[in-house]
Amino acid sequence: MAKGSNVAVPALAVRVELGWRSGPGVPDTDASALLLASGKVRSDADFVFYNQPAHASGAVRHEGKSAAEGAVRDTLLVDLARVEPAIERVVLAASADGGTFAQVPGLYIRVVDAAAGTEIARFDSADATVETAFVLGELYRRQGAWKFRAVGQGYGSGLEGLATDYGITVDEPQHATPAPTPAPAPTSAPRIPAAPMNPPPTAPSPAPAPLTKVTLTKTAPTVSLAKQGGTSGAMRVNLNWEMRKQFSGWGSKRGRATAMHRDLDLDLCALFELADGRKGVVQALGNAFGALHQPPYIHLDGDDRSGTVATGENLSINLDHKDAFRRILIFVTIYEGARSFADLHATVTLQPLHGAPIDFSLDECTVPSTVCALALITNNGGDLTVQREARYLVPARGVSPQRTVDQAYGWGMNWTPGRK
Repeated sequence: MAKGSNVAVPALAVRVELGWRSGPGVPDTDASALLLASGKVRSDADFVFYNQPAHASGAVRHEGKSAAEGAVRDTLLVDLARVEPAIERVVLAASADGGTFAQVPGLYIRVVDAAAGTEIARFDSADATVETAFVLGELYRRQGAWKFRAVGQGYGSGLEGLATDYGITVDEPQHATPAPTPAPAPTSAPRIPAAPMNPPPTAPSPAPAPLTKVTLTKTAPTVSLAKQGGTSGAMRVNLNWEMRKQFSGWGSKRGRATAMHRDLDLDLCALFELADGRKGVVQALGNAFGALHQPPYIHLDGDDRSGTVATGENLSINLDHKDAFRRILIFVTIYEGARSFADLHATVTLQPLHGAPIDFSLDECTVPSTVCALALITNNGGDLTVQREARYLVPARGVSPQRTVDQAYGWGMNWTPGRK
C-alpha cells in the first residue's frame, strides 16, 4: 500500500503485525494501539502497549514479540466485533527505545485475517529519519464497516509524545529511587508515568479496591498469585539491573532508570514442567523463545544483545492457562561480558495483568556465579505460588549454567551445546 491509501477490512478480527529486521545497532521497538473517540482517548485505559497489554473491553490485546531468521515481529490482536461503539479509530503505532526509526530497517505493518490467516493489507515504511515514535496505520469505521489506512506519520518525542498527542498527560521521566515503604498499587496494569486522567463524562465504574505491592524477603519469601488478584491474563517478569562500576551512561524505559554496561549480556530464562509431564526451557539460546497462546504458554519477548540494560528482556506467562503448569523456574545467566554476578544490583518484578506487582532484590554475589535462580512458581491445587529463590549457583568445570540450574532443581533434562 502507498502512504495515505486505504482498504476495506472484511474480517471480524485481525492480527496486526509490526515487523523489522534485527541486527547490531537496531533499537528495541515496541507496538502499541490507541482507541480513539472524537480523536482522543477517553482515559489512559484506552492506550494498549507493553505495560498495559489488554484493553478492558477485550477488543485489543498486545500479544508480544517473536524473532526468527534475523527478523522481529510485534503483534496486536484487534477483535473488531468487540470494539465499543464510541470508538471511531484504533491507531497502530510503534516506538523505538535507544535510537530512531532511521536505524530500524525493513519496518512494516501487516494486517491479517485472524481466522483465515490471509493478508488484508501491508504498508512498508521507507522514509523515517529522526522519529522515535511512528504511527504506521489505523483501523477506522466508515459507514458501518471497518477500513485500514496506511499513515506513516512520525514523532521525534517518542512514546510520550505519541501518547500526549492523543490525549494522555505524561509526567517527566523520573529516576528510580528506593521506596522506604511499599506503596499501594491499583489492580490495573503498570503504565508509563502518567498523571491520572479525568474519566469520560459517562457514568464511571466504581474504583476497584487497591492491592498492595508485595516485596518478597528472606523471612517472607512466598506469595499466592490468587490472593494478589493474579488469576488471569499475561504476567510479565522483568529483571532490572545496575552495575556498581564501569558505567557508560544512563538510559530509561518503562519508567525506570538503569545503568548501561556495554559488554554485559544477561539472558532471562525459564525452565518449565507442564501438568502433562512435558518439560523444556524458554531462552534466547537456540532461539527457544516459547509461545504465549500455546504450550508452554511462556514467551520471551526477544534477545537484547546490545548490552544495554535499559532495553532489557521480559518473560510473559499466560495465567489463563495456569492449570497447565506444574512448576516454572525463572533464572538468569551471563552469556558474555562478565565472569560472575559480582557488582550487580538487580531487582526482579512480576506484574500480573489483574493483580498487584511482586518484587524482590538479589543479595550481593560473593561467589564466582554465572547463573542465578530467581523465582520458583509452583501449582498448588490450581493456585500459583511464587517463591523467591535469589540463589547464585557456581557451575562445575565444563558444566553449562543451564545444566547447573537443572541439577540444582531436579529437572532431569538432556542438554546439548547451543548458540545464539
